[in-house]
Amino acid sequence: ILGILFLPRILNRGQSKSSAESGPQLVLSGKMRLAIGASILWPAAAAAYMQPWKNDLYTYLYIGIGPVVLVWIIFWIYIGFRNR
Repeated sequence: ILGILFLPRILNRGQSKSSAESGPQLVLSGKMRLAIGASILWPAAAAAYMQPWKNDLYTYLYIGIGPVVLVWIIFWIYIGFRNR
């Protein structure tokens, strides 16, 4: 057990730790933050207004969640063609 815990530390003494710790960072632009916020607020507002747990669930899926999914799919396709 001690070999499992201490052997990697002994073998990595010559290597720098900063290269292993630094990875790609996710940076969100203002537009992306707005899109994520709207993706959360639109279904929440639609659920508060329509109350799908009392009424028709399928209407909520079309009006509340459907537009959010559609916009993210279009954005995903657009990014795919732009990066090509």
